[in-house]
Amino acid sequence: MEKNSKKLLDQVRDKIRLKHYSIRTEKAYTDWIKRFIYFHNKKHPKYMAEPEIEAFLNHLAVHRNVAASTQNQAFNALIFLYKQVLKVELKDDINAIRAKRPIKVPVVMSKVEVSALIKALTEPHRLMAGLLYGTGMRIMECVRLRVKDIDFDQKQIIIRNGKGMKHRITMLPVSLSDRLKQQLNYAKVIHENDLLEGYGRVYLPFALGRKYPQANQEWGWQYVWPSYKLSVDPRSGIERRHHIDESNLQRSVKKVSKKVGILKPVGCHTFRHSFATHLLEDGYDIRTVQELLGHKDVSTTMIYTHVLNKGGRAVISPVDRLASKR
Repeated sequence: MEKNSKKLLDQVRDKIRLKHYSIRTEKAYTDWIKRFIYFHNKKHPKYMAEPEIEAFLNHLAVHRNVAASTQNQAFNALIFLYKQVLKVELKDDINAIRAKRPIKVPVVMSKVEVSALIKALTEPHRLMAGLLYGTGMRIMECVRLRVKDIDFDQKQIIIRNGKGMKHRITMLPVSLSDRLKQQLNYAKVIHENDLLEGYGRVYLPFALGRKYPQANQEWGWQYVWPSYKLSVDPRSGIERRHHIDESNLQRSVKKVSKKVGILKPVGCHTFRHSFATHLLEDGYDIRTVQELLGHKDVSTTMIYTHVLNKGGRAVISPVDRLASKR
């Protein structure tokens, strides 16, 4: 069964790469499929169907107590396996016990807290955090920025292949322009040194590398935040310089937020929540905020209006009314 499992997972990887899914999705999907097979005592998925899928999802919800998003990811991996690899159409009514999805209000920092946190960070994390808050970018959208995606003349940043493989345009904060230019100068020196040493070829998405063989060494395609060292691409086996590891920024933000006395559970995504909330506080239209965030549906953006209405912002506490009459 081990040989069959390995061959099946190779088929999954090939299909994922054909569809240009990220390496993170590839790792997640292959891991869930492997766990599904082992849960059913290494039985090949072609001999299983809806009942086995339901049993596995029930196990995750009841015995593993996973989050709803985790269970959904496992479900999506199995749907991908059956529809894209095994070419089996599953019934729509897979009646698994669904993990409970908690109703969460996003954590939002005040403008004072954002300022204190960003000032306490060191470069390049200070600039990256400034961009996260100043543009509403997700952390992976930030670390994957290419030089050509920054337009200083138009004061805009093009975010390519964001969540859902969508492109969008956001503003380039004027206050960060000079420091961003300094970062690009630093990245260019690294790139030129790499070229002299026989490297300097960056990963290109989709089939661009085959279509434009020399484009991967052009300056415009290089990462704004190059890694400090070369590494081997796990898919191609080519040694080259990738973008900076986002986990360094994540650790720095968490550590410094505690240092400056922010008691909220702050992470890199908190900058995005704060960006949206503060724009709405300043009177910007929710459709504009939706477009800047890249939300498909405005209902997703509406959660920030809920935040605005919390904590006494829209309602006067009765105890304050009593105090005002004294």
